[in-house]
Amino acid sequence: MGESITFREGDVSGSGYLALPPSGSGPAVIVIQEWWGLVDHIKAVVDRFAAAGFVALAPDLYHGQAAAEPDTARKLMMEMEMQEASRDISAAAHFLLSRPETISTSVGAVGFCMGGSLAIWSSTIVDSINASVGFYPGGSWERMAPKWESYAGKFAMIHCAESDGTSSAPGIQEAVAAITAAHGSVETFDYPGTKHAFFNDDRPEVYDREAAEITWERTVEFFREHVK
Repeated sequence: MGESITFREGDVSGSGYLALPPSGSGPAVIVIQEWWGLVDHIKAVVDRFAAAGFVALAPDLYHGQAAAEPDTARKLMMEMEMQEASRDISAAAHFLLSRPETISTSVGAVGFCMGGSLAIWSSTIVDSINASVGFYPGGSWERMAPKWESYAGKFAMIHCAESDGTSSAPGIQEAVAAITAAHGSVETFDYPGTKHAFFNDDRPEVYDREAAEITWERTVEFFREHVK
């Protein structure tokens, strides 16, 4: 089990949920929340990454706020300032690399829904984030304005739900084309019959156990290969 922490990187202070692997050390992974906030599901994902051998941290991008219903979640997401989110993610990456338990010189990032987009974006804003995984990221990159050229030599994986339009969706195609043009590596995977948020086992109306297990295995293998 992990613990709630506060951390500081330069002038930026942050908070989040940190979990360490049973061995006591491992490569670093940032887990980025859905639009609900740093809720129990995200903390459970952090714990799963720690159990798989990673030093895992979910930064609290809503700074203590969370949502239980969609209208509040949408409001919190729209109120989140991208510059502040960038500082929080960057501070989380630097904090992980400063931990004595971290054995990697790079950081992985994984996120879900809103966090899926932020995870893919994070490789364009933080040099040390070398590998990113987006679970069913959103449709438009306009708000984030990614500097896709920063993906040179980096790695990305995108898990796509059928209800979102699969990897054929315009936003996914834009990311794939831009990352490839930057000489980065990107893989996409489609999961037939799945709904948005199919990984979230706290939402039985959309959860897909088979797809969730496959995406988990692929994501862990991806980070073990690229976060060193």
